[in-house]
Amino acid sequence: MNNLILVQSTSQPSDWILFWGHFHPLIVHLPIGFLLIAGLLELDRLTRRNSVSPHTITLILFWSAVSATMACVLGYMLSQGGGYETDTLSSHQWQGIGVAVFAWLAWAVKSENLGRIIPFSQLMYLPALGIALILLLSTGHLGGNLTHGSDYLTQYMPGPIRTLTGVPDKLPELKVEPITDVNQAMVFQQIVNPILHSRCVQCHNASKSKAGLRLDTPDMIKKGSEDGPVFVAGKGTTSDLIKVCLLPEDDEHHMPPKGKTQLEEGQIALLTWWIDQGAPFDKKVSEVKVNDAIRPVLASLGGGGPLETGGAKVATGRNDGPPAPESPVLTMKVAAADPKVIGELKKAGLLVLPLSKEQNQLEVSAVNAQTFNDTQAQLLPKLSNQIVWLKLGDTEISDATLAQVARLKNLQKLHLEQTKVTDAGLKQLKGLDYLEYLNLYGTAVTDAGLAELTNLKSLKTVYLWQTKVTEQGIANLKKNMPTLDVIGGISEKAAAELAKATSSEAKSGEAKK
Repeated sequence: MNNLILVQSTSQPSDWILFWGHFHPLIVHLPIGFLLIAGLLELDRLTRRNSVSPHTITLILFWSAVSATMACVLGYMLSQGGGYETDTLSSHQWQGIGVAVFAWLAWAVKSENLGRIIPFSQLMYLPALGIALILLLSTGHLGGNLTHGSDYLTQYMPGPIRTLTGVPDKLPELKVEPITDVNQAMVFQQIVNPILHSRCVQCHNASKSKAGLRLDTPDMIKKGSEDGPVFVAGKGTTSDLIKVCLLPEDDEHHMPPKGKTQLEEGQIALLTWWIDQGAPFDKKVSEVKVNDAIRPVLASLGGGGPLETGGAKVATGRNDGPPAPESPVLTMKVAAADPKVIGELKKAGLLVLPLSKEQNQLEVSAVNAQTFNDTQAQLLPKLSNQIVWLKLGDTEISDATLAQVARLKNLQKLHLEQTKVTDAGLKQLKGLDYLEYLNLYGTAVTDAGLAELTNLKSLKTVYLWQTKVTEQGIANLKKNMPTLDVIGGISEKAAAELAKATSSEAKSGEAKK
């Protein structure tokens, strides 16, 4: 009789209704116990002629009827949250009500209250108790189906027992072709679908679609839940499919639910990447963009050749080491990171991914932690040797965080786009000897901040779109760092003229040599 639920109402239920409804799984076990005890006592009395006080059985039947009624009421309240298969729901509902009705009837006959009204009512007692017990078993099975899926009891049933009981063979497991070359792997079929089937489909399938959501076929994934689409193509972190996975595990909306096997960080990263690329169902890895964040995760799936993006090969982090190992920091051997510290970073919502298992270098990304702030950034220096790539874009950090970042002595890539960092923060980065890539897109950096970049002797690329820098500021920077690749920040015409001027200066310098 577990989880008696009716069809969800069209209006949103109040918190009070759902609050009391969540007591249904607790109360529902009372009629199960009371009715089974009553049935066993009657069986013992009939078969062994033992003397059992009628008052005892009457009392047990009374509380079984009361608790069954309470379970029905609370089950109805719980049902207002919706998200269950309609036919199973309806059968479970009426059978649960039937348990309560026949429990009351058995009590009324046993207590002789009904005998005063209807002659020969004692003849109804055993049939009423028997029907209540039969309905109890049936509705309990349906409740289990609603909660765990229709194959919960039979999922691992051995073959001989299946044959004996007539239970059909279990559904074949998802068969996915092994990935031998990650470039040629189908993004959805070989990478995304196995994740969904291993973590999500148990509760979102044809027989059990919580919240009206099925994730077992592409068409059902596109359809979404009763509240609408679960993903927005191109916007991974704002899609519900990802957001529910990133909620605290104690949150009632967190998926998978607490107690179930949780998604690994790499799996969340893959799902986010898939949606960011438009959620393609028919493309290969080589046909979509492979960014720096997802490259090591893809490389770990198999097929150690270089990853191809749009026809260009990019070295993976599996057999070839990190992408383009031009910097000495990418081949430098460092000590393994403290697992406790990694756990602290993960608890703060950061993704911690290995760039190279051999050298113990790490990428730390806040792609799924937009609330990451200056206080949490104090955790970063605990991995000062291991963090090589750091992505803090679109978070709540300010210049205070850069004081912590400055302690990451092996940092090679730093993303600060769309944050509150200013020129004052950039002053603190001058000790990063290995920093080659800096993204300042959408920040308040000015020409004064650009002047601070000249202290970063290894810097090769800087992004300056939508900043407060001027053409003159960039010209001064290029004069001091002629090989620096400056992307954005000025008009295309000015950029062309600047490139031309820089090229002329370089040629002039070579001629003098």
